[in-house]
Amino acid sequence: MKLNTRDFGEIEIDEQKIINFPEGLLGFEKEKQFIIINPEDEDSPFQWLQSIKDPNLAFVIINPFSIYDDYDIIIPKTAQKKLKIKNQKDISVYSIVVVPEDIEKMTANLLGPIIINIDKRLGKQVILDDSRYSTKHYIFPQKSKDGGI
Repeated sequence: MKLNTRDFGEIEIDEQKIINFPEGLLGFEKEKQFIIINPEDEDSPFQWLQSIKDPNLAFVIINPFSIYDDYDIIIPKTAQKKLKIKNQKDISVYSIVVVPEDIEKMTANLLGPIIINIDKRLGKQVILDDSRYSTKHYIFPQKSKDGGI
């Protein structure tokens, strides 16, 4: 299947890899189908969650465990049921990344991870009930005002 995208132009995708989000994403509830696009640079931790319907809608995503060693979440039972999760190995977890003009201030949303049942191709953005996380965790260490980290 051919897919038009704002960032990658026209690309060929495997329809079997389309992920269904029955509830959409927060703020984008009408968007129900996405695909994950991997970068050409295999060393890059960033990927794109591209809408199938809207070529202009794509989110930069990252596996939060690759950046935050201590990231530890409990997926709510309701989300596990909606995603038909039977085993932890069936899931992938992603965080949406905000890329500002100053790239050093890039943040990841650890409070609202995207959980995907890889086997069933089902996805859901989950809001965690966990005060350790917020919607804006810096990806790069930030310098303090005195120049230290």
